[in-house]
Amino acid sequence: MQANAFDPPEGSLRRSVGRGAIITALAQSVRVATQIVSVIVLSRLLSPQDFGVVAMCAPVLAFIALFQDFGLTQATVQKSGIKHEEINYLFWVNVAVSALLACVLAGAAPLVAAFYGEPRVSGLVAALGLQIIAYGLGAQHLALLTRRMQFARLAIIDVASAIAGLAVSIAWTFIDRSYWALFAGTLTAAVLPTLCYWANSRWRPSLPRKVNGISELINFGAGITGFNFANFFARNLDNVLIGKYWGEAQLGFYDRAYKLLLFPLSQITNPLSKVMVPALSRLKDEPDRYRSAYLRVMPLILLVALPGVAFAIAMADVLIPFVLGEQWRQSSSIFLALGFAGLLQPLNNPAGWLFISQGRSGDFMRWGIITALTSVLAFLIGLPYGALGVAIAYAVSEYLRTPFLWLYIGKTGPLRASHMLRAATPFVLGAHLALAAIWFAKPLLPQQHIVAMASAVALSYMITVMTALAFASGREALREALKLLPARAPKAAPSEAK
Repeated sequence: MQANAFDPPEGSLRRSVGRGAIITALAQSVRVATQIVSVIVLSRLLSPQDFGVVAMCAPVLAFIALFQDFGLTQATVQKSGIKHEEINYLFWVNVAVSALLACVLAGAAPLVAAFYGEPRVSGLVAALGLQIIAYGLGAQHLALLTRRMQFARLAIIDVASAIAGLAVSIAWTFIDRSYWALFAGTLTAAVLPTLCYWANSRWRPSLPRKVNGISELINFGAGITGFNFANFFARNLDNVLIGKYWGEAQLGFYDRAYKLLLFPLSQITNPLSKVMVPALSRLKDEPDRYRSAYLRVMPLILLVALPGVAFAIAMADVLIPFVLGEQWRQSSSIFLALGFAGLLQPLNNPAGWLFISQGRSGDFMRWGIITALTSVLAFLIGLPYGALGVAIAYAVSEYLRTPFLWLYIGKTGPLRASHMLRAATPFVLGAHLALAAIWFAKPLLPQQHIVAMASAVALSYMITVMTALAFASGREALREALKLLPARAPKAAPSEAK
């Protein structure tokens, strides 16, 4: 194959990005809805202890998974003029590392069970190695589909995998109502996409052989892995500490609150990286277009996500028991605290797009270390006060880090902190004002829970939009949002209607 056979057609960038963003947004709305349905349905079918057992395994799987990809999918997406020989080498690296890590996971299973004092964890940790192998086999095929901006196919695969995983989990509860139902769903959601990536990619691996100049790709991937390694502690040590010192019940409450809010938020921004990283990578030598592309997308993400987060925080004491059941009421206060971190994460999570597309994997790794250290410190400060204390401390650390993140990104490259301040302020401020308004208006809302929550959602979006209209950058972003609405067909003239 020619080197350019792995790139999207010339002249298609703007059209591909616009269509890809819409397709990805639609697919993610389905995926997030599926995740929420999963939380609701499976929370009613399984016990907090079942979720606690799975949550004990999750940090171990996440830690092992840091090394299986080694940042090589992003290296494939970001590199200009990549060749078959380079992709083939990276494929075999992914496969070999995944197989090795699955063996490590199986060997570590008894140690993990001993750490928690929970024997059920051992078999589950060992079984999770199957997911590692499945992801490793499909990593480079996914990277090529992303590089070629085949977003419609990727969206269909993502949606089908999410629905299939949920269906398998629910079906498994009729066979064995235990944590194995959750494992069956996640394994399905790992194997099915890999099969689809192979079926939809025109590329096939050949026998492995050494390639000259491959070290550049390996070094780039190492920087991504360094960030992921550091970020692991920021995202998972809270589960480990709560599970170790407060037990599976407290961890179950914390895990459900996290999954119901912060996980769906990551599912909005993370999949958009499939659209934005390849697009921004192609614009890295055109600073004005690069900056414009990012600043057109970011306010739209904030407009969609932040008012919903503000509503969820303000109505947590009604929302959690209504959605999950009365037995999960203790998660309400944890959900509320984590929600404040959720007001900033849609702004901060896409920062990785900038580091990766600009080839700054070393800076990305260094920021990951800063995030890890400050998050771990927050977890330790909050731990004596239980899961709620950890949630509050984590939210505070998110607010303290945010200004430094954007100053660090803006030290080089086309995007400065002042650009983000101008673009994000209308929506971040609007969401905080909406949260305050709903909180104080709660006694005036209707007594029926559904009506009260619908009223709060409408109020949140209305206040956020009104605040955005007070800023020139907010008005500009709202005009961009209106362009995405389907155009209405003109009405026929009376003589034509006959």
